[in-house]
Amino acid sequence: MGNGDRPTTCIIGAGCSGFTMAKRLSDHGLPYDCFEMSDDIGGNWYYGNPNGMSSCYQSLHIDTSKWRLAFEDHPVPREWPDFPHHSQILDYFRSYVDEFGLRDTITFETAVTNCERLDDGRWSVSLSTGETREYDNLVVANGHHWDARIPDYPGTFDGYQVHSHHYRDPFEPYDFRGKHVLVVGAGNSAMDISSELSQRPIAERLVVSMRHGVWVLPKYFDGKPADKNVLPSWMPAKVGRKLARSKIKKTIGKMENYGLPKPDHEPLDAHPSVSGEFLTRVGCGDIVPKGAMERLDGDGVVFADGSREHFDAIVWATGYNVTFPFLQQAELRPDDNRFPLYKRMVKPGWENLFFLGLAQPLPTLVNFAEQQSKLVVEAIEGTYAFPPESEMTEVIDADEREHLGHFYDSPRHRMQVDFATYVKDLMKEIDAGRTRATQPTNA
Repeated sequence: MGNGDRPTTCIIGAGCSGFTMAKRLSDHGLPYDCFEMSDDIGGNWYYGNPNGMSSCYQSLHIDTSKWRLAFEDHPVPREWPDFPHHSQILDYFRSYVDEFGLRDTITFETAVTNCERLDDGRWSVSLSTGETREYDNLVVANGHHWDARIPDYPGTFDGYQVHSHHYRDPFEPYDFRGKHVLVVGAGNSAMDISSELSQRPIAERLVVSMRHGVWVLPKYFDGKPADKNVLPSWMPAKVGRKLARSKIKKTIGKMENYGLPKPDHEPLDAHPSVSGEFLTRVGCGDIVPKGAMERLDGDGVVFADGSREHFDAIVWATGYNVTFPFLQQAELRPDDNRFPLYKRMVKPGWENLFFLGLAQPLPTLVNFAEQQSKLVVEAIEGTYAFPPESEMTEVIDADEREHLGHFYDSPRHRMQVDFATYVKDLMKEIDAGRTRATQPTNA
């Protein structure tokens, strides 16, 4: 898209972060190109996505209720259930893109292969077509749930192995019926997949290996979706967490009463795992909880407690690496998922490079970038100005403490934010940036 001397932008990816950014730029009359390596929008929520980026399994329902995942100017269908199926999410995304006329502005089946910063600070973007284009701004919206992370254990395993990213259903390409199955991990995918495979007509035995005890939260509290129980925005986050912890403990009790490892942290001091079924399956004996693994051992696994068990298959529900294959610059490479950014979007010194949706927000990632795009568009237009680099670095440190300080350290928690706290702070920052933009020093 060209539009005179207005600043140009390249958006990488047309998942929910990419296409909401495209809409924001379109609303402001700013020219952009959006490149998507697949044949349709949706990214992670496009089941069977030919680009290999989707982690959807056939039975997947989103863990965020429809009340919390809606875009601001595009309501979710009223007839939706509280927790929609992945196919409904994708239909919703498609209707958003079509309603706002965004589809024709997205170049499909075209990957961004490399991004070089030019001497004047602009970006040279190489495409899978062999073409190179130049832009004033670069927006990275390639998602962070596609580069599967499998921990390195000593030994070898002779049976079937699959990462949850590639798991689709209990029968294809591997038939889990009658098998002894180990699920490794304690996140939402581990909860969902172990609950599905542990049903008696499927796995003969299902063990879940958890290095840490976790709090498993229900999808409903007091007869309504748990994430509808929102605390008032004026309440300090610490007070809110204390009230929520008390409610959680009273409602679900101790994890060890279900036979799970005792968590070494309080509720909400780690990214909670959400499941309406997992605790029941454990209580019924269909899921057998075990602690950490020590090594792979041919047709089985040896656990840290010294016990050994035979398995036919292992499902690794062990998370993802955050990677940007099109950015070769050393300073733009996350270190074991640690990638501190100003307002989780910008690296100091790179103020025309924006990372969208690069967070683990509670409760949802779906409309997270929609909020972030408000700052991005004003920065591109020049109505928002960043603070000096030294101040940006100080704010990054303070924000990391605010959002991450109460979590135990693990790759899973290095991009954690509370959605409401983050957005409230973001709106304040946009106002502050508008003031900076009008001051002579930033002229």
